[in-house]
Amino acid sequence: MRRYRFAKIVATLGPSSNTYEKIAELFKAGVDSFRLNFSHGSHEDHQQIYEHIRKAEKEFDRPIGIIADLQGPKLRIGKLKDQDVFLKTGEKFVLDKNDEDGDETRAFLPHPELFEALNVGDELLIFDGKIRLNIEAVTQEKIETTVAYGGRLTSFKGVNVPKISLPLTALTDKDKRDMAFALDLGVDWVALSFVQRPEDIIEAKNLIDGRAKIITKLEKPSIVKHLDKLIELSDGIMIARGDLGVEIPAQDVPPLQKMIVRAAREQGKPVIVATQMLDSMVRAPPPTRAEASDVANAIYEGADAVMLSEETAAGNYPMESVEMMDKIITSVEKDEVYRAIMHAFGVDNRHTEPDAITLSASSAAKSIEARAIVTYTTSGGTAVTAARQRPTAPILGITGDIRTARYLSLVWGVHSVHTHDARTFDEMIDIACHVAYEQEFAKQEESIVIIAGTPFGTKGATNVLRIAQVEDRHTQKQAA
Repeated sequence: MRRYRFAKIVATLGPSSNTYEKIAELFKAGVDSFRLNFSHGSHEDHQQIYEHIRKAEKEFDRPIGIIADLQGPKLRIGKLKDQDVFLKTGEKFVLDKNDEDGDETRAFLPHPELFEALNVGDELLIFDGKIRLNIEAVTQEKIETTVAYGGRLTSFKGVNVPKISLPLTALTDKDKRDMAFALDLGVDWVALSFVQRPEDIIEAKNLIDGRAKIITKLEKPSIVKHLDKLIELSDGIMIARGDLGVEIPAQDVPPLQKMIVRAAREQGKPVIVATQMLDSMVRAPPPTRAEASDVANAIYEGADAVMLSEETAAGNYPMESVEMMDKIITSVEKDEVYRAIMHAFGVDNRHTEPDAITLSASSAAKSIEARAIVTYTTSGGTAVTAARQRPTAPILGITGDIRTARYLSLVWGVHSVHTHDARTFDEMIDIACHVAYEQEFAKQEESIVIIAGTPFGTKGATNVLRIAQVEDRHTQKQAA
């Protein structure tokens, strides 16, 4: 099940893809990690899907990452009397605390904190920004607005408040229940929605207590002022362009995306670009040229992974969506310009032993045309540090911890392998050569670069670089 590409694919599971057969097909087609969206479905639904993924993992003998994506404090209006109402541009519209069904003049807003945070002149966006309201007056009981952009409105549509940091925690009571359930299942990542400040991540880390890695979803433009700190506290980053694209002008999303990808790579944190990547494939098999370019641009920028949402969760062509994304990534990575960009926009050197060793490994692998860089890693840190360099050779992440192997399935260029730990230096080389051969990365007489730490099993002790030929070691192992 070797992938002949470096960037990874994340697929969201849902009604179109929640059977074992579909999950197995999606994995074979190219999915590296699966996303469970806790905004939808029951705990029983997610448990069944989780078990299907782990069954596929066993059948294919490949570690598969699972992301539990929490809903977060999603703001929504209340129910409307009719199936839909039409808000006319220039008309008045009121949001209030009255829980009666709304109409074309008013709607229930079940979020009292908004009445405290909003001011005259602020803007409210409803239904992914399709309807825009300018605030004219705010009291304890109602928010009076003028419709700047009208349109049809239905019940329970989402509300966005751009440019304002709201007094909301990123973890609602529902999120805490969902997170506890997901951790008991054994998910590898927990994705936090609508993070606004570093304290949101700290709260989640305290609750997770090392049982899973944390992905911070960047959906609010206000995150820019805390960006470096948010990345530092996170294990991974997701650029969730749905809500982000609602709250800032469309033309500002691409440069912000590039800035986030660059900042995450600089700190050695995997970054996922998400939302509407192949959106037209929800309804039709071929993507638009613009969508293909969108996926390609994320790869050219150096993203670790790209994500499919509705395309695989509820679309008509989940398999075709994965296959198309795989083809786009592969095409980009074969382009000479891709390598030139990775080289031109390299990361700054960090003055640590692991960074020095992985930088040397990348250089050595390119110089001798090694077939792979093999990393021995306990926590995954060595493999992630090696990936930060974006080497020309793929990375074999060998670990004795299955949780680490699953976590690495999301990291650029890393083919993770779960096997027993080496006890001696010679055994380390034997295992590296054997795995490189068995996983079809290197043939006999081909070279690999090995990086590890001594004493073995010591976290963060990467201090050894060794070049080995597969021929001798693999032949000896087979003979033994």
